[in-house]
Amino acid sequence: MIKAINIEKSYGSLKVLRGVNVTIEKGEIVAIVGKSGAGKSTLLHIIGTLDQADKGQVVINGEDVSRFSGKRLADFRNKNIGFIFQFHHLLPEFSALENVMIPALISGGKDTVARKRAAELLDYLGLANRTTHKPTELSGGEQQRVAVARALMNAPAVVFADEPTGNLDSASSKDLHDLLFQLRKDFQQTFVIVTHNDELAAMSDRTLTMQDGLIKE
Repeated sequence: MIKAINIEKSYGSLKVLRGVNVTIEKGEIVAIVGKSGAGKSTLLHIIGTLDQADKGQVVINGEDVSRFSGKRLADFRNKNIGFIFQFHHLLPEFSALENVMIPALISGGKDTVARKRAAELLDYLGLANRTTHKPTELSGGEQQRVAVARALMNAPAVVFADEPTGNLDSASSKDLHDLLFQLRKDFQQTFVIVTHNDELAAMSDRTLTMQDGLIKE
């Protein structure tokens, strides 16, 4: 599903990625681990199309996205990629349901269709009774599940998660771990996860360890 070929990235004189190669299959849960500054999040942002490499190629579902720019890249990202971050980035003025609907509305979907799918996702995630609550009225674990629902809204090919349990207590972290694997079981969802959480990394199908801007063999 995903191929990253010879990815290089520098910020000024600091070389963050030094020719990284990654292949990820459909339905895989892959964890990327390593010390702070090893280049994990930079790699995730590049293969997730949030950032551009200085050199190299990113292919997702047969599409060479490293050649895309502007509206074409934004449209591809909206329809094919979901994101979960450490800080949930929910819009405080909107309800849980409205936050989940946003990716569908951005892609031009009908409000009624988006509302129905958002409600179904929140129900699946155990939040059927929290749809009208705003983020400040939800616990950290509930907020993260709303963020998961939002990531799944457009049925993406892959979900990228950057430290998804980094802001959660141990019980909520375990709930999220279990949820990701249930999503893979139910929907064959592909996940690429940057994490410092040893338990989540150990549960993954594969763990890629980054060191000094490269995948350590």
